[in-house]
Amino acid sequence: MSSINRRDFGIAVVATMLLPVTAARAEDTAVHIDNFSFTPPQLDVKVGTTVTWTNRDDIPHTVVCAGKFRSKTMDTDGTFSFTFTEPGEYKYFCSLHPHMTGSVKVG
Repeated sequence: MSSINRRDFGIAVVATMLLPVTAARAEDTAVHIDNFSFTPPQLDVKVGTTVTWTNRDDIPHTVVCAGKFRSKTMDTDGTFSFTFTEPGEYKYFCSLHPHMTGSVKVG
């Protein structure tokens, strides 16, 4: 093996060794808004997870967690995403229909 090939081989080995670390990162999670409810209504996620809410209803909705995040009004097929960077429980609701509630527990 020439020195260039050994160097390239070493870089490839190091890059391959890093792949499992990347794969272990938190994943994205989806919540659907349908029939005046959040589905699933409760989530348990890891720190770093991005949750995306998608409005599947025929009418507008929002996603609000007091002091943490607030979506704009989402029409049908509208989306809102938030990345949870700190552990804790995040209770949220629709400001247009306050009986609609959900929560995300980040651990």
